[in-house]
Amino acid sequence: MKNQKTKEVLTIGRYFKKKFKQKVYKTPISISGFTCPNIDGTVAKGGCSFCENDSFSPNLQERKPSFKLNPRVDKNPFLDKQLMQLEMQFNATKQRLENKFGAKKFIVYFQSFTNTYAPLETLKALYTKALSFDNVIGLSIGTRTDCMTDEILDFLEELSKDKEIWVEYGIQSFYDNTLERINRGDDSSNIKKWITKTKQRGLNVCGHLIYGLPDETQEMMLNTFKQTVELKVDSIKFHPLYVVKNTLLTKEYKRGQFTPITEDLYVDTVVKSIKNLPEGISVQRVTAGIEDSSLLAPLWCKNKHNQIKKIRKALLKEGLKY
Repeated sequence: MKNQKTKEVLTIGRYFKKKFKQKVYKTPISISGFTCPNIDGTVAKGGCSFCENDSFSPNLQERKPSFKLNPRVDKNPFLDKQLMQLEMQFNATKQRLENKFGAKKFIVYFQSFTNTYAPLETLKALYTKALSFDNVIGLSIGTRTDCMTDEILDFLEELSKDKEIWVEYGIQSFYDNTLERINRGDDSSNIKKWITKTKQRGLNVCGHLIYGLPDETQEMMLNTFKQTVELKVDSIKFHPLYVVKNTLLTKEYKRGQFTPITEDLYVDTVVKSIKNLPEGISVQRVTAGIEDSSLLAPLWCKNKHNQIKKIRKALLKEGLKY
């Protein structure tokens, strides 16, 4: 190992810098009114067992509107307000990134909730507005595979002729027993179907994987990773499963029905995954955490930076520089 040459992991930052010859910054956006079919009762009730979206989205904590979007809504009376919200959030984040890092190029990241779960005309208005901002080179759209349609893909494919368009799908696991256990409201065959269709349109796909889901072994986690890679995704985000207050998982944890993944096992699984990452697939995230009082377990998820240090160190031992 001592004489092994260190190889750089293809992070999303390195990917963007290579493609655009400069750093590109993602600006996270949270638009009020968006929800999820797994929250509003369309496919399930209560959301995924680990989901408490407000805890991940500071922009939404002050706004909890009664109006909720879904694809069947005839009219969206709040569209003008949503467009204003989009512009205000983007400008505030852009200014902060410019001041701190000298940022010059941006991708608008529709992050919170399910950002294709709305009437097509609303999506067209928001996406087009986002792409009109100065120095925006593209979009990244967080969503679920059961909330994608051919019509949305048609529009995104058209946008991709001039812009960098990413679709970020929450995969979590390819084990249907696990998906049922976490109240996902979607199944592995549908996830594979829409990732494949999205790739066929020439769009970039980022798959989100959660390690530490209930009753999953390391072998199962790595098998989900393997199947994700086989779908030829362009990028992957790795997340540990942690328990926050006011979720379905909270009850399971307090009853002793769920034991969170250990930090050592999580780090080892992420490192094994990255070691087997094919050329050209980038890594957008290696872990996640939450520092406020809403975190119940595991406590090692309080310090994301400490986790990243441990993952970097473990990767270096394998000859990989993150």
